[in-house]
Amino acid sequence: MGLINRIRNELIDIVEWVDDNHHAIVWRFPRFHNQLKHGAQLIVRPGQTTIMVSNGKLADVFEPGHYRLETKNLPVLSTIQGWKYGFDSPFKAEVYFVNTTIITDLKWGTPNPVIMRDADFGPVRVRAFGTYTLRAVDPVVLMTELVGTDSVFEADEVSELLRSIINSAFADVVASSKIPVLDLASSYRELSEEVRAAALESIDEEYGLELPQLHIVNVSLPAEVEQALDARTSMSVVGDLGAYQAYQIGSSMPVAAANPAGGLAGAGLGMGMGMAMAGPMMNGMPGAGGMPPGAQSAVAPPAAPVPMAPPPPPPPTSWHLAENGAAVGPFLPDQLREAVTAGRLRPETLVWRAGMDGWVAAGQVPELAPLFQ
Repeated sequence: MGLINRIRNELIDIVEWVDDNHHAIVWRFPRFHNQLKHGAQLIVRPGQTTIMVSNGKLADVFEPGHYRLETKNLPVLSTIQGWKYGFDSPFKAEVYFVNTTIITDLKWGTPNPVIMRDADFGPVRVRAFGTYTLRAVDPVVLMTELVGTDSVFEADEVSELLRSIINSAFADVVASSKIPVLDLASSYRELSEEVRAAALESIDEEYGLELPQLHIVNVSLPAEVEQALDARTSMSVVGDLGAYQAYQIGSSMPVAAANPAGGLAGAGLGMGMGMAMAGPMMNGMPGAGGMPPGAQSAVAPPAAPVPMAPPPPPPPTSWHLAENGAAVGPFLPDQLREAVTAGRLRPETLVWRAGMDGWVAAGQVPELAPLFQ
């Protein structure tokens, strides 16, 4: 320290801390050789506590107020110093200001997943993160256990320790709560208070700190589990898979037909594949009149054949035509004959029906070739 600063410190007799760092917990007042003059003014603002240390021992503690450093208000320090010469000469003491206000914007999170047993999904891994606030409630314990001789002690220096304590408390609370994973979001408030109380047991008594508030912002599952839940939710929303598949095919046809180069063939192929898939599915359902290939009926055949009415004739085949890059139809065989007569259907017109792999010129379809002779 230079000569000018030394002289200034000898002349200044006001000891105070104007905090401009919101995360500072403890700050030591800087003086040359820690010398304080008789009658110096000590200003302790609201939200602060001052501790004086002399010869390595914690001496007097000052609450918010304005003090004149004299023998009558320094009982402990005066006993330690002895004051052979009274207060006429400077005395040595370290002055520490402790911030007792609430420090906000502190965050915590689980670095590794916490394994819990869920009633619906079995063992699952969850992660969590949130915020908490911090305040010094016992300056003497704080100075003894954490600060030591540091000139500035900030919340960041103890944040790693606090996060470890909070994570351990979170794992114990969530594992013992037995709340299903899908119901954790509705219990954030109760779980937050339980985690705060569990962490406070270690922080308050051992370090002189308090957690006024602790909040769980989110509890998340692994990405693959969330994708499985999304798929399960989507299946529940869809409901009837056959109806949804038919809707998808019908919705895709106008989009595919808007592409004259390959849209019609793609639409025909997609519809053909969709119907080919839907046919066996419907036939394999109970009461649908069929079963999967190779399957055998579980019902024994009757002892004697029973006369039955002949089945109804199959419905006529319906056809779709490609006109101006769009699919139109369906047309029954009689309507196709009228289209040929009107010149609407020609041998080069692209046509499609269920079961075909794609759109084909009408003149190349054996079933339609007689219409043009």
